[in-house]
Amino acid sequence: MSTPPTPPIAASLAARPAVRLGLRANRSQFTLLVVVNLCVGGLVGLERTTVPLIGTEVFRLADDLAVFSFIAAFGVTKALTNLAAGALTARFRRRRLLLAGWLAGVPVPFVLAWAPSWGWIVAANVLLGLNQGLAWSMTVNMKIDLVGPARRGLATGLNEAAGYTAVGATALVTGYLATAYGLRPAPELLGVLFLAAGLGLSLVVRDTGAHAALELARHGGPPARRAGAGFGAVFAETSWRDRSLRGASQAGLVNNLNDGLTWGVFPLLFTGHGLGLAAVGLIKGLYPILWGLGQVPTGHLADRVGRKPLIVAGMLVQSAGFVLALALIGHPLFAGIASAVLLGLGTAMVYPALLASVSDHAHPAHRANALGTYRFWRDIGYAAGAVVAGLLADTLGLDATVIAAAALTAGSGLLAARWIV
Repeated sequence: MSTPPTPPIAASLAARPAVRLGLRANRSQFTLLVVVNLCVGGLVGLERTTVPLIGTEVFRLADDLAVFSFIAAFGVTKALTNLAAGALTARFRRRRLLLAGWLAGVPVPFVLAWAPSWGWIVAANVLLGLNQGLAWSMTVNMKIDLVGPARRGLATGLNEAAGYTAVGATALVTGYLATAYGLRPAPELLGVLFLAAGLGLSLVVRDTGAHAALELARHGGPPARRAGAGFGAVFAETSWRDRSLRGASQAGLVNNLNDGLTWGVFPLLFTGHGLGLAAVGLIKGLYPILWGLGQVPTGHLADRVGRKPLIVAGMLVQSAGFVLALALIGHPLFAGIASAVLLGLGTAMVYPALLASVSDHAHPAHRANALGTYRFWRDIGYAAGAVVAGLLADTLGLDATVIAAAALTAGSGLLAARWIV
Protein backbone atom coordinates (compact mmCIF):
# COMPACT_ATOMS: atom_id res chain seq x y z
CA MET A 1 0.00 0.00 0.00
CA SER A 2 1.44 3.38 -0.98
CA THR A 3 2.22 5.96 1.68
CA PRO A 4 0.16 9.18 1.38
CA PRO A 5 2.17 12.34 0.68
CA THR A 6 3.30 14.33 3.69
CA PRO A 7 1.55 17.73 3.93
CA PRO A 8 3.91 20.71 3.35
CA ILE A 9 3.60 22.03 6.92
CA ALA A 10 4.25 18.65 8.52
CA ALA A 11 7.18 18.07 6.17
CA SER A 12 8.64 21.44 7.12
CA LEU A 13 8.39 20.64 10.82
CA ALA A 14 10.03 17.25 10.35
CA ALA A 15 12.85 18.77 8.30
CA ARG A 16 13.53 21.67 10.66
CA PRO A 17 12.53 20.73 14.23
CA ALA A 18 14.53 23.47 15.98
CA VAL A 19 12.30 26.38 14.99
CA ARG A 20 11.36 29.25 17.28
CA LEU A 21 8.53 31.75 17.10
CA GLY A 22 9.07 35.46 17.61
CA LEU A 23 10.25 38.57 15.80
CA ARG A 24 13.68 38.66 17.42
CA ALA A 25 14.36 34.96 16.81
CA ASN A 26 13.47 35.31 13.12
CA ARG A 27 14.57 38.88 12.44
CA SER A 28 16.72 38.13 9.36
CA GLN A 29 13.99 36.24 7.51
CA PHE A 30 11.37 38.72 8.66
CA THR A 31 13.44 41.64 7.36
CA LEU A 32 14.01 39.88 4.05
CA LEU A 33 10.25 39.40 3.66
CA VAL A 34 9.66 43.09 4.43
CA VAL A 35 11.94 44.03 1.53
CA VAL A 36 10.23 41.50 -0.74
CA ASN A 37 6.84 43.06 -0.01
CA LEU A 38 8.26 46.50 -0.68
CA CYS A 39 8.94 45.23 -4.22
CA VAL A 40 5.43 43.74 -4.44
CA GLY A 41 3.94 47.13 -3.57
CA GLY A 42 6.22 48.96 -5.98
CA LEU A 43 4.93 46.90 -8.91
CA VAL A 44 1.29 47.82 -8.33
CA GLY A 45 2.28 51.43 -7.59
CA LEU A 46 3.21 51.82 -11.26
CA GLU A 47 -0.48 52.26 -12.10
CA ARG A 48 -1.67 54.70 -9.47
CA THR A 49 -0.96 57.94 -11.32
CA THR A 50 -0.69 57.19 -15.02
CA VAL A 51 -2.97 54.35 -16.13
CA PRO A 52 -6.35 56.17 -15.84
CA LEU A 53 -4.83 59.00 -17.86
CA ILE A 54 -3.40 56.53 -20.41
CA GLY A 55 -6.99 55.38 -20.91
CA THR A 56 -8.35 58.87 -21.54
CA GLU A 57 -5.40 60.52 -23.29
CA VAL A 58 -3.64 57.71 -25.16
CA PHE A 59 -6.53 55.40 -26.03
CA ARG A 60 -9.20 58.16 -26.03
CA LEU A 61 -11.70 56.31 -23.83
CA ALA A 62 -14.70 58.52 -23.13
CA ASP A 63 -16.67 56.14 -20.89
CA ASP A 64 -15.57 56.19 -17.24
CA LEU A 65 -16.65 52.58 -16.70
CA ALA A 66 -14.38 51.53 -19.57
CA VAL A 67 -11.49 53.50 -18.08
CA PHE A 68 -11.95 51.85 -14.69
CA SER A 69 -12.21 48.35 -16.23
CA PHE A 70 -8.50 47.76 -15.57
CA ILE A 71 -9.13 48.17 -11.83
CA ALA A 72 -12.04 45.73 -11.96
CA ALA A 73 -9.87 43.15 -13.76
CA PHE A 74 -7.14 43.60 -11.17
CA GLY A 75 -9.53 43.42 -8.22
CA VAL A 76 -11.44 40.32 -9.30
CA THR A 77 -8.24 38.43 -10.15
CA LYS A 78 -6.48 39.42 -6.95
CA ALA A 79 -9.53 38.54 -4.85
CA LEU A 80 -9.90 35.08 -6.40
CA THR A 81 -6.15 34.48 -6.10
CA ASN A 82 -6.24 35.46 -2.42
CA LEU A 83 -9.04 32.96 -1.91
CA ALA A 84 -7.12 30.22 -3.69
CA ALA A 85 -3.84 31.09 -1.95
CA GLY A 86 -5.12 30.01 1.45
CA ALA A 87 -6.19 26.61 0.13
CA LEU A 88 -2.98 26.21 -1.88
CA THR A 89 -0.88 26.49 1.27
CA ALA A 90 -2.23 23.06 2.25
CA ARG A 91 -0.62 21.57 -0.88
CA PHE A 92 2.36 23.76 -1.66
CA ARG A 93 5.06 25.46 0.37
CA ARG A 94 4.59 29.17 0.90
CA ARG A 95 7.91 29.94 -0.80
CA ARG A 96 6.83 28.21 -4.02
CA LEU A 97 3.64 30.24 -4.13
CA LEU A 98 5.63 33.42 -3.54
CA LEU A 99 7.87 32.61 -6.52
CA ALA A 100 4.85 31.75 -8.68
CA GLY A 101 3.43 35.20 -7.92
CA TRP A 102 6.60 36.90 -9.12
CA LEU A 103 6.69 34.87 -12.32
CA ALA A 104 3.10 35.90 -13.10
CA GLY A 105 4.12 39.57 -12.81
CA VAL A 106 7.06 39.47 -15.24
CA PRO A 107 5.15 40.74 -18.35
CA VAL A 108 3.31 43.55 -16.53
CA PRO A 109 5.63 46.59 -16.87
CA PHE A 110 6.41 45.76 -20.49
CA VAL A 111 2.73 45.49 -21.44
CA LEU A 112 1.88 48.73 -19.62
CA ALA A 113 4.72 50.49 -21.44
CA TRP A 114 3.96 49.33 -25.00
CA ALA A 115 0.39 47.96 -25.10
CA PRO A 116 -1.12 48.63 -28.56
CA SER A 117 -4.70 48.71 -27.26
CA TRP A 118 -6.63 49.10 -24.01
CA GLY A 119 -7.43 45.39 -23.96
CA TRP A 120 -3.75 44.68 -23.39
CA ILE A 121 -3.79 46.97 -20.34
CA VAL A 122 -6.75 45.07 -18.92
CA ALA A 123 -4.97 41.75 -19.58
CA ALA A 124 -1.84 43.04 -17.82
CA ASN A 125 -3.97 43.76 -14.78
CA VAL A 126 -5.14 40.14 -14.69
CA LEU A 127 -1.46 39.15 -14.41
CA LEU A 128 -0.89 41.91 -11.85
CA GLY A 129 -3.79 40.53 -9.80
CA LEU A 130 -2.20 37.08 -9.84
CA ASN A 131 1.13 38.58 -8.80
CA GLN A 132 -0.33 40.57 -5.94
CA GLY A 133 -2.67 37.83 -4.75
CA LEU A 134 0.08 35.23 -4.48
CA ALA A 135 3.12 37.31 -3.55
CA TRP A 136 1.46 39.68 -1.08
CA SER A 137 -0.60 36.90 0.51
CA MET A 138 2.49 34.80 1.09
CA THR A 139 4.48 37.64 2.65
CA VAL A 140 1.59 38.22 5.09
CA ASN A 141 1.23 34.54 5.96
CA MET A 142 4.96 33.96 6.28
CA LYS A 143 5.45 36.91 8.64
CA ILE A 144 2.53 35.79 10.81
CA ASP A 145 4.03 32.29 10.84
CA LEU A 146 7.39 33.63 12.03
CA VAL A 147 6.26 35.88 14.89
CA GLY A 148 3.52 33.76 16.49
CA PRO A 149 0.40 35.12 18.21
CA ALA A 150 1.95 37.76 20.49
CA ARG A 151 3.14 40.22 17.83
CA ARG A 152 0.67 39.76 14.99
CA GLY A 153 -0.40 43.39 14.90
CA LEU A 154 3.18 44.59 14.60
CA ALA A 155 4.02 41.91 12.02
CA THR A 156 1.09 42.78 9.76
CA GLY A 157 1.75 46.48 10.28
CA LEU A 158 5.35 46.16 9.13
CA ASN A 159 4.35 44.02 6.15
CA GLU A 160 1.65 46.41 4.96
CA ALA A 161 3.83 49.44 5.74
CA ALA A 162 6.52 48.21 3.38
CA GLY A 163 4.06 47.38 0.61
CA TYR A 164 1.99 50.54 0.69
CA THR A 165 4.88 52.91 1.25
CA ALA A 166 6.33 51.46 -1.95
CA VAL A 167 2.95 51.94 -3.69
CA GLY A 168 2.95 55.61 -2.70
CA ALA A 169 6.59 56.30 -3.48
CA THR A 170 6.22 54.68 -6.90
CA ALA A 171 3.06 56.67 -7.64
CA LEU A 172 4.93 59.85 -6.74
CA VAL A 173 7.96 58.99 -8.89
CA THR A 174 5.86 57.93 -11.89
CA GLY A 175 4.04 61.26 -11.75
CA TYR A 176 7.33 63.13 -12.14
CA LEU A 177 8.57 60.71 -14.82
CA ALA A 178 5.34 61.21 -16.76
CA THR A 179 5.74 64.98 -16.52
CA ALA A 180 9.29 64.80 -17.85
CA TYR A 181 9.06 61.95 -20.38
CA GLY A 182 5.37 61.34 -21.11
CA LEU A 183 2.83 58.84 -19.89
CA ARG A 184 4.70 55.92 -21.54
CA PRO A 185 7.10 54.07 -21.48
CA ALA A 186 9.49 55.57 -18.91
CA PRO A 187 7.18 55.48 -15.82
CA GLU A 188 6.19 51.85 -16.36
CA LEU A 189 9.71 50.52 -16.90
CA LEU A 190 10.51 51.38 -13.29
CA GLY A 191 8.69 48.11 -12.60
CA VAL A 192 11.54 46.08 -14.08
CA LEU A 193 13.66 47.01 -11.05
CA PHE A 194 10.96 45.78 -8.66
CA LEU A 195 10.59 42.53 -10.58
CA ALA A 196 14.31 41.78 -10.58
CA ALA A 197 14.76 42.58 -6.89
CA GLY A 198 11.60 40.82 -5.71
CA LEU A 199 12.20 37.64 -7.66
CA GLY A 200 15.89 37.53 -6.71
CA LEU A 201 15.24 37.98 -2.99
CA SER A 202 12.40 35.46 -3.01
CA LEU A 203 14.83 32.82 -4.22
CA VAL A 204 16.71 33.05 -0.90
CA VAL A 205 13.70 33.27 1.43
CA ARG A 206 13.22 30.17 3.58
CA ASP A 207 9.82 28.52 3.89
CA THR A 208 7.87 29.09 7.13
CA GLY A 209 5.66 26.03 7.22
CA ALA A 210 7.53 24.66 10.22
CA HIS A 211 6.74 27.80 12.23
CA ALA A 212 3.02 27.46 11.42
CA ALA A 213 3.14 23.80 12.49
CA LEU A 214 4.83 24.72 15.78
CA GLU A 215 2.11 27.24 16.64
CA LEU A 216 -0.57 24.70 15.71
CA ALA A 217 1.05 22.12 18.01
CA ARG A 218 0.97 24.59 20.91
CA HIS A 219 -2.60 25.75 20.30
CA GLY A 220 -5.16 24.68 22.85
CA GLY A 221 -8.22 26.60 21.74
CA PRO A 222 -11.11 25.41 19.54
CA PRO A 223 -12.03 21.72 19.35
CA ALA A 224 -10.40 19.38 16.85
CA ARG A 225 -13.43 19.16 14.57
CA ARG A 226 -13.24 22.91 14.01
CA ALA A 227 -9.48 22.77 13.48
CA GLY A 228 -10.07 20.38 10.60
CA ALA A 229 -12.83 22.44 8.98
CA GLY A 230 -12.94 22.28 5.20
CA PHE A 231 -12.54 25.21 2.83
CA GLY A 232 -16.29 25.76 2.43
CA ALA A 233 -16.87 25.84 6.18
CA VAL A 234 -14.03 28.30 6.71
CA PHE A 235 -15.31 30.51 3.89
CA ALA A 236 -18.80 30.59 5.39
CA GLU A 237 -17.50 31.24 8.91
CA THR A 238 -15.24 34.09 7.80
CA SER A 239 -17.83 35.63 5.47
CA TRP A 240 -20.97 35.63 7.62
CA ARG A 241 -21.33 32.99 10.36
CA ASP A 242 -18.77 34.41 12.79
CA ARG A 243 -19.87 37.85 13.91
CA SER A 244 -16.40 39.34 14.27
CA LEU A 245 -15.04 37.84 11.05
CA ARG A 246 -18.12 39.11 9.20
CA GLY A 247 -17.48 42.59 10.56
CA ALA A 248 -13.84 42.49 9.47
CA SER A 249 -14.68 41.18 5.99
CA GLN A 250 -17.22 43.89 5.22
CA ALA A 251 -14.89 46.61 6.53
CA GLY A 252 -12.06 45.29 4.37
CA LEU A 253 -14.32 45.27 1.30
CA VAL A 254 -15.40 48.88 1.80
CA ASN A 255 -11.86 50.01 2.59
CA ASN A 256 -10.58 48.70 -0.74
CA LEU A 257 -13.68 49.96 -2.52
CA ASN A 258 -12.41 53.36 -1.43
CA ASP A 259 -8.96 52.63 -2.75
CA GLY A 260 -10.28 51.38 -6.08
CA LEU A 261 -12.49 54.45 -6.37
CA THR A 262 -9.69 56.93 -5.64
CA TRP A 263 -7.37 55.00 -7.97
CA GLY A 264 -9.67 55.74 -10.89
CA VAL A 265 -11.51 58.91 -9.87
CA PHE A 266 -8.89 61.14 -8.24
CA PRO A 267 -6.59 61.53 -11.29
CA LEU A 268 -9.61 62.54 -13.40
CA LEU A 269 -11.15 64.71 -10.68
CA PHE A 270 -8.04 66.75 -9.96
CA THR A 271 -6.78 67.07 -13.54
CA GLY A 272 -10.30 68.27 -14.34
CA HIS A 273 -9.75 71.06 -11.80
CA GLY A 274 -6.49 72.15 -13.39
CA LEU A 275 -3.77 70.13 -11.65
CA GLY A 276 -0.86 68.70 -13.64
CA LEU A 277 0.60 65.21 -13.55
CA ALA A 278 3.23 66.04 -10.93
CA ALA A 279 0.58 67.43 -8.55
CA VAL A 280 -1.70 64.43 -9.12
CA GLY A 281 1.29 62.17 -8.51
CA LEU A 282 1.89 63.96 -5.20
CA ILE A 283 -1.72 63.39 -4.11
CA LYS A 284 -1.78 59.78 -5.28
CA GLY A 285 1.60 59.14 -3.67
CA LEU A 286 0.93 60.81 -0.32
CA TYR A 287 -2.14 58.68 0.40
CA PRO A 288 -0.44 55.23 0.27
CA ILE A 289 2.81 56.55 1.80
CA LEU A 290 0.92 57.65 4.92
CA TRP A 291 -1.11 54.45 4.73
CA GLY A 292 2.12 52.49 4.65
CA LEU A 293 4.26 54.28 7.21
CA GLY A 294 1.35 54.72 9.58
CA GLN A 295 0.87 50.97 9.91
CA VAL A 296 4.00 50.51 11.97
CA PRO A 297 2.68 52.47 14.99
CA THR A 298 -0.96 51.46 14.40
CA GLY A 299 -0.05 47.78 14.14
CA HIS A 300 1.80 48.06 17.45
CA LEU A 301 -1.14 49.99 18.93
CA ALA A 302 -3.57 47.28 17.81
CA ASP A 303 -1.65 44.82 19.99
CA ARG A 304 -2.07 47.12 22.99
CA VAL A 305 -5.55 48.67 22.81
CA GLY A 306 -7.31 46.04 20.70
CA ARG A 307 -8.42 45.80 17.10
CA LYS A 308 -11.95 47.23 17.17
CA PRO A 309 -11.22 50.84 18.25
CA LEU A 310 -8.74 51.32 15.42
CA ILE A 311 -11.02 49.71 12.83
CA VAL A 312 -14.07 51.83 13.67
CA ALA A 313 -12.17 55.11 14.05
CA GLY A 314 -10.16 54.47 10.88
CA MET A 315 -13.26 54.01 8.72
CA LEU A 316 -14.74 57.25 10.03
CA VAL A 317 -11.50 59.14 9.36
CA GLN A 318 -11.52 57.85 5.77
CA SER A 319 -15.08 59.05 5.34
CA ALA A 320 -14.02 62.52 6.48
CA GLY A 321 -11.24 62.43 3.88
CA PHE A 322 -13.75 62.09 1.06
CA VAL A 323 -15.82 64.93 2.47
CA LEU A 324 -12.77 67.21 2.52
CA ALA A 325 -11.91 66.39 -1.09
CA LEU A 326 -15.12 68.06 -2.23
CA ALA A 327 -15.47 70.69 0.49
CA LEU A 328 -12.09 72.23 -0.45
CA ILE A 329 -12.17 71.55 -4.21
CA GLY A 330 -12.01 75.27 -4.96
CA HIS A 331 -8.36 74.93 -3.95
CA PRO A 332 -7.69 71.59 -5.68
CA LEU A 333 -4.10 70.98 -4.55
CA PHE A 334 -4.95 71.71 -0.92
CA ALA A 335 -8.13 69.61 -1.21
CA GLY A 336 -6.17 66.70 -2.65
CA ILE A 337 -3.46 66.83 0.00
CA ALA A 338 -5.94 67.16 2.89
CA SER A 339 -8.00 64.28 1.56
CA ALA A 340 -4.91 62.14 1.00
CA VAL A 341 -3.74 62.74 4.57
CA LEU A 342 -7.04 61.62 6.12
CA LEU A 343 -7.47 58.69 3.74
CA GLY A 344 -3.91 57.56 4.39
CA LEU A 345 -4.11 57.85 8.18
CA GLY A 346 -7.56 56.24 8.31
CA THR A 347 -6.47 53.30 6.20
CA ALA A 348 -3.30 52.90 8.29
CA MET A 349 -5.49 52.53 11.37
CA VAL A 350 -7.70 49.92 9.73
CA TYR A 351 -5.38 47.68 7.72
CA PRO A 352 -3.18 45.92 10.28
CA ALA A 353 -5.99 45.80 12.84
CA LEU A 354 -8.25 43.97 10.39
CA LEU A 355 -5.59 41.40 9.48
CA ALA A 356 -4.75 40.87 13.13
CA SER A 357 -8.46 40.59 14.04
CA VAL A 358 -9.01 37.85 11.46
CA SER A 359 -5.88 36.05 12.69
CA ASP A 360 -7.15 36.30 16.28
CA HIS A 361 -10.52 34.73 15.51
CA ALA A 362 -9.30 31.98 13.18
CA HIS A 363 -7.94 28.64 14.42
CA PRO A 364 -4.25 28.21 13.41
CA ALA A 365 -5.13 25.08 11.40
CA HIS A 366 -7.25 27.07 8.98
CA ARG A 367 -5.93 30.59 9.52
CA ALA A 368 -4.44 30.73 6.00
CA ASN A 369 -7.88 29.93 4.55
CA ALA A 370 -9.55 32.50 6.81
CA LEU A 371 -7.04 35.15 5.79
CA GLY A 372 -7.52 34.17 2.16
CA THR A 373 -11.29 34.54 2.53
CA TYR A 374 -10.95 37.91 4.24
CA ARG A 375 -8.52 39.11 1.56
CA PHE A 376 -10.96 37.84 -1.11
CA TRP A 377 -13.71 40.10 0.22
CA ARG A 378 -11.28 42.94 0.84
CA ASP A 379 -9.92 42.90 -2.71
CA ILE A 380 -13.30 42.38 -4.34
CA GLY A 381 -13.62 45.95 -3.08
CA TYR A 382 -11.29 47.08 -5.89
CA ALA A 383 -13.67 45.70 -8.51
CA ALA A 384 -16.72 47.02 -6.64
CA GLY A 385 -15.08 50.44 -6.40
CA ALA A 386 -14.33 50.47 -10.12
CA VAL A 387 -17.88 49.47 -11.08
CA VAL A 388 -19.54 51.84 -8.60
CA ALA A 389 -17.23 54.69 -9.62
CA GLY A 390 -17.78 54.07 -13.33
CA LEU A 391 -21.57 53.86 -13.11
CA LEU A 392 -21.94 56.85 -10.79
CA ALA A 393 -19.42 58.98 -12.66
CA ASP A 394 -21.11 58.30 -16.00
CA THR A 395 -24.60 59.05 -14.67
CA LEU A 396 -24.17 61.58 -11.84
CA GLY A 397 -20.60 62.87 -12.17
CA LEU A 398 -17.37 62.54 -10.20
CA ASP A 399 -18.59 64.65 -7.26
CA ALA A 400 -21.53 62.31 -6.59
CA THR A 401 -19.15 59.37 -6.70
CA VAL A 402 -17.01 60.87 -3.95
CA ILE A 403 -20.09 61.60 -1.80
CA ALA A 404 -21.26 57.99 -2.17
CA ALA A 405 -17.85 56.75 -1.04
CA ALA A 406 -18.03 58.91 2.10
CA ALA A 407 -21.47 57.54 3.01
CA LEU A 408 -20.53 53.89 2.39
CA THR A 409 -17.37 54.21 4.47
CA ALA A 410 -19.12 55.76 7.45
CA GLY A 411 -21.80 53.04 7.31
CA SER A 412 -19.16 50.33 7.23
CA GLY A 413 -17.50 51.77 10.32
CA LEU A 414 -20.80 51.63 12.19
CA LEU A 415 -21.32 47.99 11.15
CA ALA A 416 -17.82 47.15 12.38
CA ALA A 417 -18.66 48.75 15.73
CA ARG A 418 -21.76 46.56 16.00
CA TRP A 419 -20.31 43.23 14.86
CA ILE A 420 -16.66 43.00 15.89
CA VAL A 421 -16.04 41.86 19.47
